Amino acid sequence: MARITRKELKSDKFALEVGQTVSFFEEHRQEILRYGAIALGAAVLIAGFLVYQKHQRAGREEALSSAILVQEAPIEAAPRPGALTFPTQAAKDEATTKAFSSLAAKYSGTTEGEVAQYYLGAIEADASKMAEAEKRFQEVAQHGNANFASLAKFSLAQIYYSDGRDAQGEAILRDLMEHPTTLVSKEQATITLARYLMIKRPAEARKLLDPLKTVGGPVGQLVLSLYGQLPPQ
Repeated sequence: MARITRKELKSDKFALEVGQTVSFFEEHRQEILRYGAIALGAAVLIAGFLVYQKHQRAGREEALSSAILVQEAPIEAAPRPGALTFPTQAAKDEATTKAFSSLAAKYSGTTEGEVAQYYLGAIEADASKMAEAEKRFQEVAQHGNANFASLAKFSLAQIYYSDGRDAQGEAILRDLMEHPTTLVSKEQATITLARYLMIKRPAEARKLLDPLKTVGGPVGQLVLSLYGQLPPQ
């Protein structure tokens, strides 16, 4: 998945369109359906979004930025002078977990602490540690601000669907449709729910997608693609 720059995320329109995670869905659909790996894809949104929260205190913001740099560092066999890199994914995962765990413990109860909890949940989801990830996301969903809570709820919905708790996943996505945020748009929640309903309840999926048929950009493209996967009426 291509990295999203912080400058681009300053635009609400860009954030909305990226919120659809079109390319991530298409490239990693099986992983998403199995493990809720969308959590890690959505996590990159946080880096840019926080840059524009001017009220954050410098110390906590600096600590979070440092942890994000670890998360975003490339994996390279040969180290480069002056560059933060890791020789293996395992080494990077260990350093990332340590950085965010320290941040979550030191700044518990703050926005930065909740963001660290979200990142830890995303890392655990990507490692298929779904029970641990669920606990992290529940923490953020309950105590984080509206934007980060919505990301945590979105990730929880993925987990619920992955292990057969469809009713819980659907309830969360419908709630997100009614209460969209900057980081989880109504369109994103609607398209995600339609994806899960396509196999067992295609008529409902079609009803959800119908109002989005005329939307342009990535949203419209994805809706048309999903229409092609629906069974004939």
